[in-house]
Amino acid sequence: MNDTAYTEEELAELDRIARQIDIDAPAERVWDLVVRPGWYINEGEVLDEPDVRYEGDVAVVRDANLGEFRFRTVELDKPRYAAFRWLGTPHRNESKNSTLVEFWIDERPGGGVTLRVVESGFSDLFDEPAAWLKERAGNDKGWLEELAAGKAYVEKAAAAAPRP
Repeated sequence: MNDTAYTEEELAELDRIARQIDIDAPAERVWDLVVRPGWYINEGEVLDEPDVRYEGDVAVVRDANLGEFRFRTVELDKPRYAAFRWLGTPHRNESKNSTLVEFWIDERPGGGVTLRVVESGFSDLFDEPAAWLKERAGNDKGWLEELAAGKAYVEKAAAAAPRP
């Protein structure tokens, strides 16, 4: 991917990742997961009690193997939309901009929801396209894995919840 020449239009399209997954759980339960900054920082399984601390309005999520990740909440519109700024990790240049991670929770006819995520702003991370395209490639694959982990986590919790 690094040696490929892209047009401006192609680079603009690659500046974002969009993924979605259907989850058999109510919107409120999915919301409880989505509003946890960095719930997707893990190694394939969402943790019940992640290591999170706050530095002012910045949530710092720490994973023993992956390191620290910083997030700022941008907007919360319960239970439909949440947006966070992914402020970077130690290998990113903190003077560069961040990516915007947005979640939408849409109820499905017949029950459950569709959880959509869009992460955008990769081209602001580094000056050279090869560097941000490499960062994007890892996240592109990662969102498939993390949405599956989020689905498993929420559906397990929904199945264990007492029914009215």
